[in-house]
Amino acid sequence: MSVEVAAAVLLIAVPIAFNLAFFELGRTFDYPGILREPADVILRRFAAGGAPLVLRWQALLLAAVAMLPLVVLLAVVLSAPAALTTLAIVIGFAAGLVQSLGLVRWPFAVPELARRHAAAGGASGAATRETIEVVFATMHRLLGVGIGEHLGYLLTGAWTIVVAASIVSTTAVAPWLGWLGLPIGGALLIGSLEFVGSNERAGWSVAATIVPFAYVAWSLWLIALGISIVL
Repeated sequence: MSVEVAAAVLLIAVPIAFNLAFFELGRTFDYPGILREPADVILRRFAAGGAPLVLRWQALLLAAVAMLPLVVLLAVVLSAPAALTTLAIVIGFAAGLVQSLGLVRWPFAVPELARRHAAAGGASGAATRETIEVVFATMHRLLGVGIGEHLGYLLTGAWTIVVAASIVSTTAVAPWLGWLGLPIGGALLIGSLEFVGSNERAGWSVAATIVPFAYVAWSLWLIALGISIVL
């Protein structure tokens, strides 16, 4: 398999896999809306989901991990000037890594917390559940909001802009795909500001509204890039 074909396969398969897993989590776990619910609600819903829910989270995690080879292969295929190629690989790899770190808690750490939360009983049950909820909420804010969402959106948006600039600077694919990537990357950068500054606690509603549309556009953009490479 050539580098071009491998890159095209990942560009098409990764967003499809990511969105399928995302859809399944929305259907079975009310994701991402449930993330704004209290910790005890999330943990009870998670425990009720059992192994099928854990596997859905595992699928979403693997889709994020698949971004790591994708960014390298795409940079090789585009063959942009050295500075842009280096930036695309470094920023893209970091984006895939923080997205993966943000998601890895769900198939590995949260199941244990949910089991302990469900099993807590007796005289100390309420205190035990409260402690678990604090641990979960802290992990949720750090790995989810901080690393997965804030850094994930920030680095994915920056990577998208760098790739868009790379496309415009080469003849590997149609230039219009580069110009299209610029506003998509900008929208993801705006999305990274949802919980910054005075919005740290409740979130910025404008960013929250933009992010879902930006990710749908980003997914379609990746698929279009993949198709363009093999045509």
